[in-house]
Amino acid sequence: MSANNDKSSAAGAAQTTNFLKNIIEGELAEGKFAGRGWAGVPGERSLHDAASADPAKIRTRFPPEPNGYLHVGHAKSICLNFGLARDFGGVCHMRFDDTNPEKEDMEYVNSILDAIQWLGFSWEGFGTQHQYQASDYFDFMYHAAELLIERGFAYVDQQTPDEMRANRGTLTEPGKDSPWRNRSVEENLRIFREMKDGKHAEGSMILRAKIDMASPNINLRDPAIYRIKFAEHHNTGSKWCIYPMYTFAHPIEDALERITHSICTLEFEDQRPFYDWLLAQLRDAGMFSDPLPRQIEFARLNLTYVITSKRKLMQLVTEKHVDGWDDPRMPTIVGLRRRGYTPEAIQLFCERIGVSKGDSWIDYSILEGALRDDLDEKAPRAMAVLDPLKLKLSNWDALFGAGHAEPCTAPVHPHHPEMGERQFKLTSEIWIEREDFQEVPEKGFRRLFPDNMARLKYGYVIKCTGCEKDAEGKVTAVLAEIVPDTKSGTPGSDSVKVKGVITWVSASEGMPVEIRLYDRLFTEAQPDAGGRNFLEALNPTSKTVIQTWVEPSLANAAAGTSFQFERHGYFVADRKDSAPGKPVFNRTTTLKDSWAK
Repeated sequence: MSANNDKSSAAGAAQTTNFLKNIIEGELAEGKFAGRGWAGVPGERSLHDAASADPAKIRTRFPPEPNGYLHVGHAKSICLNFGLARDFGGVCHMRFDDTNPEKEDMEYVNSILDAIQWLGFSWEGFGTQHQYQASDYFDFMYHAAELLIERGFAYVDQQTPDEMRANRGTLTEPGKDSPWRNRSVEENLRIFREMKDGKHAEGSMILRAKIDMASPNINLRDPAIYRIKFAEHHNTGSKWCIYPMYTFAHPIEDALERITHSICTLEFEDQRPFYDWLLAQLRDAGMFSDPLPRQIEFARLNLTYVITSKRKLMQLVTEKHVDGWDDPRMPTIVGLRRRGYTPEAIQLFCERIGVSKGDSWIDYSILEGALRDDLDEKAPRAMAVLDPLKLKLSNWDALFGAGHAEPCTAPVHPHHPEMGERQFKLTSEIWIEREDFQEVPEKGFRRLFPDNMARLKYGYVIKCTGCEKDAEGKVTAVLAEIVPDTKSGTPGSDSVKVKGVITWVSASEGMPVEIRLYDRLFTEAQPDAGGRNFLEALNPTSKTVIQTWVEPSLANAAAGTSFQFERHGYFVADRKDSAPGKPVFNRTTTLKDSWAK
């Protein structure tokens, strides 16, 4: 993504600095990447060193494994990697780390690409699409493995998994050398090529890097770099029966793509020494040249009331605790999108939480706050009644005549007159919120109770005269009278002062709709803390479906369009279930944080 084609600046987000930006600024100032070649496609030293200077000042990458749907934690990494490339005149590569053929699928590939584009980012830069996949580099990786063998830095190990585990040592005890560690280069090459040709059984042997079995960093105790796996790959088919380990593949991918900054989460910090060791060995072997990619770690996103484990998210879906990967309660990007989150809100959230080296928990309210700040400025307004109670205006016919419908208008947005006005009608019977009437009012209650007056928003002042009840004593209707000459926007309308204003929808003109009231999926801030069963923290009221009424201006609400239902919060026309003339609305978030302590 080049600086001149960016679509991704979060609305209202101030540019802030962080330790990653400071590192990059320092390296650019000292000219670390000046003259670095880029051949236009990934490749080895011989290709790039003969090419012209790279037009991108830096290169970052977003490298998901296509084995699931992206979630809000990935959104932080997306905004960070693509955002740094944008801010420093660079390019961010879209790369699929598809080195594990058993768990990957094109469904996930397509969903990942769609999510990144929806968030507002592109992998195009300087006239080139930078979309890559690790499986295209299998030949390079195999070549790298043979280079290590030839230089005496890799060997084929035939220990069983249990033997290797036992000989690996502990944090306080060194490991023990494999009995196969000192094979000759010729023998290692022969057997490794036999592995490639499918002559050995799966699990019978692996290729290991030869580093130091006494290293205090267990990740340097001869880590596995290739294993036998007879599995069909979604990209390469059955061409390969040996596959590189992620820790081996990832630095090679970065070097082939001339990545300058390989930005990872903190769990990869212990792997950095192997990352640096491997690239240094391959540089010395002539495969790559300086400057080599630099791995830098940052703290991953830990968001309260959210689960981001792919395994646990899969469990929620397969056990039908939710209605699929795009359930609006899920933290997946497809779920957030269907819930009504906007790309700008997610970018604003990522900007606000910043980037650090230390793990911490971010409260879910910060994500919701970013969403409110974004939607408040652009969401059209509308009235809806979520818990309807009928109100009858007893003097309607005397004032207006039977069957009259009084036109009312309201701004589409109170702060943006250019968005126009919406039209609806007041009639003799309307729906109001049940909580807006109290037969015996509690102290401080300002809305409807016998002999009290309140204003129908955008309409008239009314005076409550009583109520109707059923045989069990439940209120079935509120009775009231119009106070003449008090219609909003007309001369003298403010002659009668009232303290309560209530929203409403005409009983005959309003539109019946289904509304899904979504809330947080879990009742606990850290639902899986301490290894407990996260399912025990599921919120039983995280989804409530109601049939109710909205103003008629919403009849043709386009799927995916967000609105503020005055007084209630932000809602979106569901992307899957809405139909022309029959929208279904999802509550995105309330107007205020209802979970605040």
